[in-house]
Amino acid sequence: MSFQPVNPITKDLLNIVSDWQAFPEGAAYNIRQDSQCAGRRSTENIEIRPKSGGSGLDIIVKAGTKGESCYIPACITKNDVDDLVYNDFYIGEGADVTIVAGCGVHTDGDGESRHNGIHRFFMEKNSKALYLEKHYGSGDASVEAARRIIDPETQCELAEGAYLEMDTSQLEGIAHTHRKTSAKLEAGARLVIKENILTEADSKASTDFYVELNGDGCGVDLVSRSVAKDDSHQEYHSVIVGNAPSTGHSECDAIIVGNGKVDALPELRANNGDAMLIHEAAIGKIAGEQIIKLQTLGLTEEEAEARIIEGFLS
Repeated sequence: MSFQPVNPITKDLLNIVSDWQAFPEGAAYNIRQDSQCAGRRSTENIEIRPKSGGSGLDIIVKAGTKGESCYIPACITKNDVDDLVYNDFYIGEGADVTIVAGCGVHTDGDGESRHNGIHRFFMEKNSKALYLEKHYGSGDASVEAARRIIDPETQCELAEGAYLEMDTSQLEGIAHTHRKTSAKLEAGARLVIKENILTEADSKASTDFYVELNGDGCGVDLVSRSVAKDDSHQEYHSVIVGNAPSTGHSECDAIIVGNGKVDALPELRANNGDAMLIHEAAIGKIAGEQIIKLQTLGLTEEEAEARIIEGFLS
């Protein structure tokens, strides 16, 4: 199979969304560039297999695999690209792996580009995975002139004793995003999702979580931290359904800067008397005394604000 050469814009985006300097030594990877493959490698324990028709990948992790990583970033480097990819992850029994994804979109001038990544996780008994994902946009500073759109969808099925941790971030430069995540958990399974989102200008971001707790002793933690700057708008909606003795926690903390707007709608549905479900939501602005304190240390107001936001999102 011939691969598309990695262009300089892709290299810059990869450095930001997946800390990429070169193809990781000894790791499985697939680099997606403008809907084409720019490099792929499987390992003895992690196979990356293209789906028929080029619509995506099957990533198959052998049972018992420990301490290995898989990189699957996607980049768009020009206008007028509408990218849609389906990636399925099959994590074998007892495996423990790290998956580094992420998407960078670069546009200049008029037009827009979109990346829709649909990921499905099939976690077998007692398997573990850490999933890291960053989204970032670069190029023309005018959001209206060059729209960058990322709409990820994730579906998770966790078998008995499985553990999936997802750490996702939207850094900057994305005009619109709709993030949808759904999951079904069996006995003793655990799902942890940590989400950080930054919106600016007139951009929009919405998050939808839907989690079914179906097995005894399973649990979920949903933690979202967000900053809405300028005239941007964010929406957060989570639904946790307790169908068995289980634990569920949803937390949304947001900071508004300028004319930003945030809607937080956590929802709990207890269908079992031993389902312990909690939700928290807090929306506010940066306290003036925080700005003043940092200014006494020599920072300008703008620098102080940036430092507070960075600390909050990290």
